[in-house]
Amino acid sequence: MTLKLLAEVSPQELLVGLAELHNNFLGYVKSLSLKCAVDLGIPEAIHRRGGTATLADIATDAKVHPAKVADLQRVMELLTASGIFTTSTAGEDGGGAVLYGLTTTCRFLVGWHNLSPMVPFLLNPLVVSSFFSMPDWLRSEPAPAGAGSLFEVAHGCSQWEMGRKDAGFNDILNGSMAADSQVFLEVIIMDKGRIFRGLGSLVDVGGGKGAGTKVIASAFPQIKCTVMDLPHVIAGQVDAGHENLNFVAGDMFQSIPSADAVVLKNILHDWGHDDCVKILQRCKEAIPARNAGGKVIIIDMVRGLAHDEKKITEMEAIQNLFMMYINGVERNESEWKGIFSDAGFSDDYKIMPVLGPYSVIEIYP
Repeated sequence: MTLKLLAEVSPQELLVGLAELHNNFLGYVKSLSLKCAVDLGIPEAIHRRGGTATLADIATDAKVHPAKVADLQRVMELLTASGIFTTSTAGEDGGGAVLYGLTTTCRFLVGWHNLSPMVPFLLNPLVVSSFFSMPDWLRSEPAPAGAGSLFEVAHGCSQWEMGRKDAGFNDILNGSMAADSQVFLEVIIMDKGRIFRGLGSLVDVGGGKGAGTKVIASAFPQIKCTVMDLPHVIAGQVDAGHENLNFVAGDMFQSIPSADAVVLKNILHDWGHDDCVKILQRCKEAIPARNAGGKVIIIDMVRGLAHDEKKITEMEAIQNLFMMYINGVERNESEWKGIFSDAGFSDDYKIMPVLGPYSVIEIYP
């Protein structure tokens, strides 16, 4: 078989194929190296030093043991090759030392648009270990709707139940959601802020600690904003500095507080079709008729919008498979349309891409 393969393809093709295979074998090393860099505060250390730093500077700021600086260099080399850091050479005053800098990708890990709190959640052992049983899970009889996810099989409870009984995991989960919400809402308000104009009130369902809702409340002080989430999620939350923001405990499958609009940010991708229909039906009950301004604002991925962009297509596929760990799914427009129709919403929804497949969808009763 090997000899036949050698005869059919060039040595260069074999080399590229082998390299790609090894990259897939050891992809977790790249992910865990990124987690290591975030845990050590390396992106922030480079940012504080004006955007570039030598290995010695980074080792000092990260408190790396002097005997392990060469090992730190290996981490930096991998993350440079994978597009997290850049390298350049210092001038004469720097003695020609290598300077590490921040790529556009890495700038999402520093400053006001800091997504680094997502790293400890996405690479949390409870989350990662859920995928170890994927072959057996795929071969097994499906569990009743809403149960039997990879996470439940691995840990004996759902992710949300784990959050209720494990305060540390709950903090990591909500920290990840808060970082994602804050950054994305700031981008939306800059690019699609008109979607909030004319609203007198809104309720952010599953809004966690309110990081994203606070962005809306600050930008639109005339809107009365409510965050609704489970009791253990919003416990102890205060709305200091935002007179137009309050928190309400509730279950989105039971009822949602009345408002001109309901916001669902990365909520529906956690649930299957039937559960999404139930959630949207509760949303429909909470908002006024369309001619009175009622609408639901969904902030979620719409797969298939970025045609012929290999990196984005791969990202969509990775994200879609990742969501399988809680029986979630990333959807294309046709799948979204089916949910809207089954929930009783009109068929003239609007999809407004913000960053590639990440979109704002407006639906109307």
